[in-house]
Amino acid sequence: MRVFLFLSLLCYSIIGSAQMNNDRLEQLLSEQVDSIVGIPGRWQATYKEQPLIILTDETNDRMRIITPVAEVESLDETMLLNCLTANFHTALDVKYAISNDLLWCVFIHPLGDLTEKQLSSAIQQVYSGAITFGTTYSSTELLFGGSNSEEKPKPKLKKT
Repeated sequence: MRVFLFLSLLCYSIIGSAQMNNDRLEQLLSEQVDSIVGIPGRWQATYKEQPLIILTDETNDRMRIITPVAEVESLDETMLLNCLTANFHTALDVKYAISNDLLWCVFIHPLGDLTEKQLSSAIQQVYSGAITFGTTYSSTELLFGGSNSEEKPKPKLKKT
């Protein structure tokens, strides 16, 4: 009886801790977003009318969920500083980043360790980071360690 119980627990722990892969990720994405198209590792999705791009690299155990936010040329210095401040205080698991002349809201994580709960949170946070850009610059209602207070001195960007 003890051997059966031990083997049952061992099988459950192996099944329960199965690593995330493209097949499982696509299944979970299909359940959590409004629409999804693409090939394994390269999907385009829509979540609450916000476009998402999901990219994975199974070989190197990486994944990212991204959404475009704004063209960089349309951003002023204050917006860029607010993005950097948000990356520290209010963006939490997502970050604002620039690539190819676009500002993106980005979630990056090891693919194999990603859980269903983390995926759900990531989708919501990327969405929230995008739609709160220009206002609260936040991915959730939680603030971690501070805020964007008007009483603090405003840093100046170095001119190059």
